[in-house]
Amino acid sequence: MPITAQHVSDTVAAYLADHPNEKDALAPLCKVIEQAGHAVASRKESRGHVTAGAALVRPDGRVLTIEHRALRKWLLPGGHVEDSDTTLQDAALRELAEETGISSDQVEPSGDVPLHIDVHSIPANDAKDEPEHLHFDFRFLFRTTVDAVELQEEEVTNYSWQLADMLTTEPLRSRVMAATARP
Repeated sequence: MPITAQHVSDTVAAYLADHPNEKDALAPLCKVIEQAGHAVASRKESRGHVTAGAALVRPDGRVLTIEHRALRKWLLPGGHVEDSDTTLQDAALRELAEETGISSDQVEPSGDVPLHIDVHSIPANDAKDEPEHLHFDFRFLFRTTVDAVELQEEEVTNYSWQLADMLTTEPLRSRVMAATARP
């Protein structure tokens, strides 16, 4: 069964239980859930929709980043949810495997609650007939001992294992750094 509005709402509630100071930042997400219902998981929802990403950390404290072909930016692996995804965490694992070749059996989730939920604007894309809209990116922390990566070259041009302090987005950076300090 595809990701439901209830699953998204429950995940947001669990996240806000850990990070109550982010309630205002997530207000646009809560509004779209209320207005769009299950469509919040569809990339066709033009107000905004959920996406899922993976903060993959090795024992040496390095985190995997990829260079996104279309955006020409260094990002965490991730992307749109699909109908086959049953949870946001499953979507993050699928995206990780698709973009990097690192499968779910090579990683260990660090809990069921996202490490970070980021709300950001995506510019209009006339080629895809998409207006400017919001992405609600649910980022989950995973651990691995894997070094090798097989890139999906249609979307990804390069990868790098970066020290967590090289991440530029807060509070993601500080949260990944704190996680790398723990065994």
